[in-house]
Amino acid sequence: MAKQYDVLFRLLLLGDSGVGKTCLLCRFTDSEFHPAHISTIGVDFKMKTIEVDGIKVRIQIWDTAGQERYQTITKQYYRRAQGIFLVYDISSERSYQHIVKWASDVDEYAPDGVQKILIGNKADEEHKRQVAKEQGLQLAREYGMDFYETSACSNLNIKESFTRLTELVLQAHRKELEGLHTATAPPELAQLEEDEQQTPGGHDNPKNCWC
Repeated sequence: MAKQYDVLFRLLLLGDSGVGKTCLLCRFTDSEFHPAHISTIGVDFKMKTIEVDGIKVRIQIWDTAGQERYQTITKQYYRRAQGIFLVYDISSERSYQHIVKWASDVDEYAPDGVQKILIGNKADEEHKRQVAKEQGLQLAREYGMDFYETSACSNLNIKESFTRLTELVLQAHRKELEGLHTATAPPELAQLEEDEQQTPGGHDNPKNCWC
């Protein structure tokens, strides 16, 4: 049976509880949006295959709980991520301020060279805005990250941000990807492939889309 993708990467969504990480994930993978909020417990994931520069990339996207009590669990997943979204809610100054903490955790637990993008989510809630777009741009500049304001509700910059992070990961792993058309896959990519069927924390199925 022909292989349906060339390479598999793991991306991670980080940020406070309630910033809309699950909604971003479900909008990207399933084109769905559910305004009702059910907090993620521990870690869950979904997958989607996209094509970037002629390479079919299967993205394994891990959605982490933002609550403090789950962070010992979620930090275990940092070290195996190739790309990370740091997400805040533009209507929550507190969630924006906490990006510094999340970024510090990434520096401590994630591998060197992990690619990062800053996301200001819920851009459709302009009437509730507490964080100016310029604040997001400034913070992203300080950390050397790309920045997008997104909305899972209106589908603003969802495909663009996920595609961009995938592009950054591909660029960072360019040397390994030179072996794509050889008989054996690059070691770390092969390891990801082996992990693809393993679900976290005893969950038997990827999560349903209820944000």
